[in-house]
Amino acid sequence: MRIVFAGTPGVAEPTLRALHAAGHTIVAVLTREDAPRGRKRVMTPSRVALVAEELGLSVVKSNRLGPEVTEQLLAYEPEVGVIVAYGGLLREPLLSGPTHGWINLHFSLLPAWRGAAPVQRSLMAGDSVGGVTVFRLVAELDAGEILVQDTEVINPNATAGDVLAHFAVAGADTVLRALSGLNEGTLVPEMQKGDSSYAHKLTLDDARLDWQEPAERVYNRYRGVTPEPGAFTVVGGQRLKVAALLPLDKAIAAVNVPPGHIILHDGQLIVGTGTTPLVLLHVQPAGKREMAATDWFRGLREETVVTE
Repeated sequence: MRIVFAGTPGVAEPTLRALHAAGHTIVAVLTREDAPRGRKRVMTPSRVALVAEELGLSVVKSNRLGPEVTEQLLAYEPEVGVIVAYGGLLREPLLSGPTHGWINLHFSLLPAWRGAAPVQRSLMAGDSVGGVTVFRLVAELDAGEILVQDTEVINPNATAGDVLAHFAVAGADTVLRALSGLNEGTLVPEMQKGDSSYAHKLTLDDARLDWQEPAERVYNRYRGVTPEPGAFTVVGGQRLKVAALLPLDKAIAAVNVPPGHIILHDGQLIVGTGTTPLVLLHVQPAGKREMAATDWFRGLREETVVTE
């Protein structure tokens, strides 16, 4: 099929590569404009732009899909548009321009977790089951008919980064199946059923761990905000990034540690919550590199540290 592909971050890469490898004609790749990255704020192309250039594909970089960009994309006469985490809204006449419209790969079981951060919000809510959905793109956010949906059990220790990386690869196959069904006319679209929920974009406030909460909720929040924006707590007025956190072994989970207190116990750095403690494995103090949590704690030469 003649495809316009739209995507920006690394999670869109597996689908772009899968479409190319499957022999589809990718007439153009739409991605967002180069953006400043790193401490030196160097203008850097998106991951999708780099992959598209590697594959020798035409690249259109735009953050706003106005008349000029719309005309440029529709001039390629695509049969279908495929979008994976582009980062912008498609409107008419671009939305209905391709023969088969646009299909979207979304990293949740719609109608659950519509919006910008489905995996992150799902983990924060403690969901044990997730998956990917390919649906028809419509004007209303993530509300179109479902074409293909795949369900998976989520590893209880997986972070958002882990789950997104897995779903990005698994979802590429889901997109290929949806395209085959469209091309052969065998797909039977289904309206979304059940209550919808909304996955708001994460903010830095979402990443602050509240040790007064039960251990399960603290741990799920850590999973949902890792690696971005990155879980943190505050010690001595300074932000301390919590890079790796695990539940405490049940055999010693009865250790009495007040919420927010950090102590060294049997070679493990543990922090109290509203219920059972958790284990700090790796941290990153402000202005320093990530390190073993026990090394950071021993450098403080304290018996107990209390978070703020």
